[in-house]
Amino acid sequence: MAVELCGKINRRVLPEDRGNAEMRMTNMLHFTENHRFCVYRDFALSSLDYKMLIKIYQPMVGALAVAVFSTLHQQFAGDRVGFSSLEQQRTLFLSLDLEPGERGRKIFIDQTSKLEAVGLLQTTRRFLPDSEDYVYEYQLYQPLAPAEFFRNQHLTYLLRDKVGKFSLLFLRDELVSAAPEGFTEANGENLSVPFYELFRLNTQVFDYELEQGFGETAVARDSRIKLDIISKGLTYEDIIMRFPRQSRNREYVEALKYRQDQMIEINMIAQKYELTLQETCRLLDEDSVFEEDGALNREALKHKANLYFRQGKKREDQVERQTNKVIPLHPIDEENVEEKSVEMQFYLEVPAIFQGQCDQHQYNMIMRNDPYTKVLKKFFSQGSVPDGILDVFEKIDLNYKLPEEVINVLIHYIHVDRRSWAKSSIETVAADMLGKQVATYEQAVDYVNEKARLKARGKEPAKAAGGRTGTGASAGRRGRQKPPLPTVTNAPGKAVTPEEFNEMWKRAERMDGNP
Repeated sequence: MAVELCGKINRRVLPEDRGNAEMRMTNMLHFTENHRFCVYRDFALSSLDYKMLIKIYQPMVGALAVAVFSTLHQQFAGDRVGFSSLEQQRTLFLSLDLEPGERGRKIFIDQTSKLEAVGLLQTTRRFLPDSEDYVYEYQLYQPLAPAEFFRNQHLTYLLRDKVGKFSLLFLRDELVSAAPEGFTEANGENLSVPFYELFRLNTQVFDYELEQGFGETAVARDSRIKLDIISKGLTYEDIIMRFPRQSRNREYVEALKYRQDQMIEINMIAQKYELTLQETCRLLDEDSVFEEDGALNREALKHKANLYFRQGKKREDQVERQTNKVIPLHPIDEENVEEKSVEMQFYLEVPAIFQGQCDQHQYNMIMRNDPYTKVLKKFFSQGSVPDGILDVFEKIDLNYKLPEEVINVLIHYIHVDRRSWAKSSIETVAADMLGKQVATYEQAVDYVNEKARLKARGKEPAKAAGGRTGTGASAGRRGRQKPPLPTVTNAPGKAVTPEEFNEMWKRAERMDGNP
């Protein structure tokens, strides 16, 4: 159990640095036989697993380490999985014939460190506020299958160093039976029937109780894994121990041990899209995530991770809406609810469709106090709201958590601004309100009035440009460049008499210099 007892936890020890494990323990009082522990496992040992422990793992880690693994495995019945009850570690020490004291603790820690190094154990220390003490969790992992073990390079070489090359080959032949001669070269055809060709699931009915039951049992493990991703990131050991052993991408995932740049990229994508460890392993098992040469296809991984993120968010939203429908978060006693008043400075104008039905005060009291479902019906002449619109506002109410009075003002704004009732248009306004922290009726009214002022201000230049002659809208944008000049027109004037014409002629001659 490679654990800094006053520092980090969950650190796996490699064989080459296992010798320094004890030097990292600065306070032995944080790990004693009096501390409590529990065991978590999601498998049961088969006869093949026992053979792997004795034939393969025991030469690498020793008989005492295998005994520790077996003792931890038997903390609860073999036909069950999950958590064992909390017990004092004294029971482990007595079962392993270790003296309770500093020497026994060091021996126990050394053996658990070996198990962690070969991927059979993970140790976690947790602090319980109620008892103000540490509790240790030992999570066991199933021994690798023979074929999978011999594809694992570092474990195979460790076993070779322990037993020798020829003994290693003998163990492989004993555990893995070869195919009949000529069998693998023969052409094959996959006759297996896919699941959905044989079975049809009823996906139209949402089973709330089933989802709630699964959520209660899985939330503890999932939350810990997600926190682990955020706090320190995924390691190669985390991924390889949970990755499918028969996957065609297994060799590419094993190569991640020597590709730290790809591990960094995987961690960045996992944190960006809030992926759990299980989801990350599932994505790495998808086709097209790795190139033929084993390089990580980052764009394909990002695309699939984004799909997981959106689908997960959609599912969480649906579960949340169903939960609020079945069990209201805040039950309301309608008889004792007081109506909220509206100050005159925050009055909304009554739309034309309600003129004659209610005055301005009544309209604003409705918008402030009625649920949005009733307000929606008032804006549709037949009183029947389309299901698509109801779904959008249900999402805004239950998932976006906009108050009812703000949703009512949003409905008013969409109507008076002559916006589209399409889903994208409604969600755009709702997102804008959320981004601007609109949380009260007064803030929502200010939001609507500000939008109206901006819209009116945007029309003024167009009106000014429309009143000018000649240049049109472009001239309105450029503004007046020079003052208007008088021009000669052909407008008819007063007729000239013969006497006035002669006088004008004489004046013209004098101006030319003629007497």
